[in-house]
Amino acid sequence: MSTDTEQIKSIYGHNSDSPEEEDDKEDHVNIDLAWESDEVEAISSLFQGRIPQKPGKVGRERPLPVPLPYKLRPLGFPMPKKHVKKSSAGVNSSRASVSQQLYKNPSFLIGLSKEIKDLASDDDVSAVLNKWAPFLRNGSLSITIRELGLMDLPQRALQTFCWAQKMPHLYPDDRILTSTVEVLARKRELKLPVNLEKFTSSTNRSLIEAMLKGFVKGGSLNLAWKLLSVVKQSKRMLDPGIYAKLILELGKNPDKHILVEELLGDLGERDDLNLSQQDCTAIMKVCIRHRKFEIVESLFYWFKQSGRDPSVVMYTTLLHSRYSENKYMEALALVWEMEARECLLDLPAYRVVIKLFIGLKDLARAVRYFSKLKGAGFSPTYDMYRDLINMYMVAGRVGKCKEVCKEASMAGFSLDKRTLLNLSKLEKDILG
Repeated sequence: MSTDTEQIKSIYGHNSDSPEEEDDKEDHVNIDLAWESDEVEAISSLFQGRIPQKPGKVGRERPLPVPLPYKLRPLGFPMPKKHVKKSSAGVNSSRASVSQQLYKNPSFLIGLSKEIKDLASDDDVSAVLNKWAPFLRNGSLSITIRELGLMDLPQRALQTFCWAQKMPHLYPDDRILTSTVEVLARKRELKLPVNLEKFTSSTNRSLIEAMLKGFVKGGSLNLAWKLLSVVKQSKRMLDPGIYAKLILELGKNPDKHILVEELLGDLGERDDLNLSQQDCTAIMKVCIRHRKFEIVESLFYWFKQSGRDPSVVMYTTLLHSRYSENKYMEALALVWEMEARECLLDLPAYRVVIKLFIGLKDLARAVRYFSKLKGAGFSPTYDMYRDLINMYMVAGRVGKCKEVCKEASMAGFSLDKRTLLNLSKLEKDILG
């Protein structure tokens, strides 16, 4: 500390004044400059670096810079009180959000149907629905009504519809009306009106389609056909999906092939044909069953022209159609198209492709796709093993036949007597 004091005194006292002035100034310095230890330490720290702070003094933190938008945006006027109430009304907004979530929440609406199902037979559906009425909106109960139909409770569905009719904020509504009609038609608790012509001319399209869907799903195909015939006579157009569903059900009965052909003709005449991929594939399968291969090709071509990509199921259906028609080369071209599109084959697709190569007597490609099938994680079916064994027998490769037989046995399949007899005969012919 004495060294620092001497340095300071030497700095302030080093000048060229006369001795008298030096004595006066020295006296002045000695009188005026009463240095404290912390001041001396602060000055001496100039030669060392950092200025030490007194204990207990915390350095002032620099405030964060104000964001640019706040600098540029002018200060607005205070918000009126009424707007503050609207923005801060947390209770009302939370209630509104709960209501919005419930009226379109499938889990909640299906839960209503379960509560209705648990009611005693003498209780009315209002015991459940009344307490939830404020949270329901137009069309909400259509899911509940359909779910009651799936639970085989058509009367409860009808009661729910009747309850909704008494609620001004829920009815009129076409969605719950069509859902109720479809449920009753599916459960065969809805009869056709006596005057169908008048009914179809005065009823809206959605209600007629709901009746037809219910009749088709419930197996009342005669009623569905009768209603559709009257609609056709009145020149009213229905959704093509209705025709597809009716074709699919009628196509299961070989005796109904005339009706199927008539419906296919009706679809072919429509300019506004709009089928989903599922409906289109279903119609293609029915056409294969009725050997209408040209319609299968037309539907596939129309689907691609509509700008959509066929799925592996649709490709497999067309492949099966060409194989069934013995158009092996056209089917082979389709396989190459699937390969070019990098279409991932499923088990039915592998099955048809292997059958195709067996039909072409292309053993190498049949074996290659058989290996790809197993590499993809699928288990070969019995007919795949049998067809491959028969193909090896035709080629005279007994060793490969036995190898595939052993693999089939390990998979749990037992070969039929005819295949075993042919294999035994081939082995004797080679050895003999």
